[in-house]
Amino acid sequence: MGRSQRGFTLIEIVMALTLAGLFIYGGAYTFQRLVPKFQLQSGIWEVTSGLNQARFRAIMSGAPVRVRFVPSGFVFERYDEAAKIWLTARAASLPGVAVRANNSPVFHPQGTVSDLASITVSNAQGTYRITIAITGRVRTARVG
Repeated sequence: MGRSQRGFTLIEIVMALTLAGLFIYGGAYTFQRLVPKFQLQSGIWEVTSGLNQARFRAIMSGAPVRVRFVPSGFVFERYDEAAKIWLTARAASLPGVAVRANNSPVFHPQGTVSDLASITVSNAQGTYRITIAITGRVRTARVG
């Protein structure tokens, strides 16, 4: 009577590990290609929500709030009437995207905006333009 063979052979184990490695490598490669897309979407959302937040801060505080754009993100500044200067309130960094603006919008306590701006957020996945109406409305559109 022969004895029963249980378990896997060395060849079967090596083949299973090779296939598992290929699947993991393929998944990681696909994920790396998606990172710029998610960074662009996140950057657009951050800028849009930051502009809306600046408007609401101006309304709630009763003092003007300016959003100044830098290549790596943006800075909230509130106006100090006593000192007659802009004070930094908060800064936001946007990794993986480039931000350009033609102006630094100032939100007023009435909810309106002066120094209207057109903001461009871009990376390898594309370019979006964010515009601000004088009423404070923020709009986003894909460029190209």
